[in-house]
Amino acid sequence: MQQAAYYENDTTLAQYLEFHFGERWHGEANFPKALADAAMHAMDGRPLDRALDIGCAVGRTSFELARHFRHVDGIDYSNAFVNKGQEVARDKRVRYARLEEGELVSFQDQSLASLGLEEAADRVAFHQGDACDLPSQFAGYDLVLAGNLIDRLYQPSLFLETIHERINELGLLVIASPYTWLEEYTPREHWVGGFKKDGEDFSTFDGLREMLAPHFRLLFEPWSLPFVIRETRNKFQHSFSELTVWERVSQ
Repeated sequence: MQQAAYYENDTTLAQYLEFHFGERWHGEANFPKALADAAMHAMDGRPLDRALDIGCAVGRTSFELARHFRHVDGIDYSNAFVNKGQEVARDKRVRYARLEEGELVSFQDQSLASLGLEEAADRVAFHQGDACDLPSQFAGYDLVLAGNLIDRLYQPSLFLETIHERINELGLLVIASPYTWLEEYTPREHWVGGFKKDGEDFSTFDGLREMLAPHFRLLFEPWSLPFVIRETRNKFQHSFSELTVWERVSQ
């Protein structure tokens, strides 16, 4: 599939490494770290035994969560992302060639120690996997975090309507997404929201509430986290991801 191949591309890998471990751009905070910080704020005294970072990409959020959790599993569909996350965890270093313009690159090299993540890396395990069809061993989590994931799944309902099975009672599901629904990733009939329903606007937040209602309660009103993805020295994507926090209710 063309879009799946996109995430195995070396240029895309370097772009995500910069997004996770590189410089801050245009005054915005590092998004993968901000996402972990928001999740930890929401945990607010809950157990910090096991966390799942689903759609972990190259792993910064997983490492940040492992500052606090005994164990963190990071899962991504991309083999290239997972292999790089494993390499970073093993070597405690991040190395990549950052695109500047045309064929010109600059070589980046940073230690996890410089980010305060060296010890945390030993508590993270990275796995290749499909969020819509996770193996049964990925269960018993106090936190599941899905960052910029749901609008890139081929059938998000398969994830959203079963994820409660993997979260402990009163554990949290944290979802962040810019809700950029595109048919090349998600067929129109599987969009969570962003369309008219019964003649009324039906947002992704509406869809999330509907799908998650049987097993979760909304803990906070949604808020937005900004993020900047650097493509080249002169080209950036500046976006916002809506963050929602859901508590697993007792059955």
